[in-house]
Amino acid sequence: MLWTLLLALLLFLLLQTQLSVCLRELRSGGSGSPVSAPSSSSASSYNTTQQRLPGAIIIGVRKGGTRALLEMLNLHPDVEVAKAEMHYFNVEEHYRRGLAWYRAQMPFSLRGQMTMEKTPGYFAAPQVPVRVWVMNPAVRLLLIVRDPAERVVSDYTQVLHNRLTRHKPYQPLEELLLHKGHINPGYKALQRSIYHQHLARWLDIFPREQIHVVDGDALIRDPFPELRKAERFLDLPPRINPHNFYYNTTKGFYCLLSAGRDKCLDESKGRPHAPLSSQALEKLCRYFKKPNKLFFEMVGRSFSWC
Repeated sequence: MLWTLLLALLLFLLLQTQLSVCLRELRSGGSGSPVSAPSSSSASSYNTTQQRLPGAIIIGVRKGGTRALLEMLNLHPDVEVAKAEMHYFNVEEHYRRGLAWYRAQMPFSLRGQMTMEKTPGYFAAPQVPVRVWVMNPAVRLLLIVRDPAERVVSDYTQVLHNRLTRHKPYQPLEELLLHKGHINPGYKALQRSIYHQHLARWLDIFPREQIHVVDGDALIRDPFPELRKAERFLDLPPRINPHNFYYNTTKGFYCLLSAGRDKCLDESKGRPHAPLSSQALEKLCRYFKKPNKLFFEMVGRSFSWC
């Protein structure tokens, strides 16, 4: 009888100790400390992979070429990328989960490699710049832009495709874009293309040299020069070369080639744009003249836009 009581007491103490450990782990869940991958060897901490917070983020713009830029930078051996868009800083449900959750979405990487994610919704979301700064004031930001008029049409085309896939109706582009024959400034896709307004919020928080602007139209025409500039901005040794790209005449854009394997972006890339009359396009281009000029002054360079 005595031995039974002693055994029961010992089991109770062991369970209490285990419960205390579990509670401590739960309380420290938001600390954001790196998560190491399971390893059967402790030969070198340098070769241990961990999930790390991003050292670089592609913040936008939506329909500007963010996926292409991420996949192309992932050709670099010192870059590991998150495969999905995180929407951590611009979706409240995600942000409330804390940095530990955000880190857990990141790929495993070696010390010395750069972790990168892309969420184009970050650029136009007012609350995002300060949140990113709180995470890491030294994070490097990449902004890929394209002709804002073309971007509006591409934005609409994606939404239209998504609506039609769900068998839901959607207004023609010109009905959304124009009101009584004039450009409708309340159209959200249009607002996303007013680049200088959104960039101003980022420059209130981050210095200009911490934000690298990529020419999305140039990236489509000839990827290598833009990627070499991005490598320099990220302080990466030059590892991406022109042989990593080949033009796919069927798809109409460049595909990637690495270690003898090729990869093209999915079918949604290069999708034919929704129709827009030449008159409406001309009005759109005129509307963007002044905003574009302000953006050019802000970034210290110009682009060949309509």
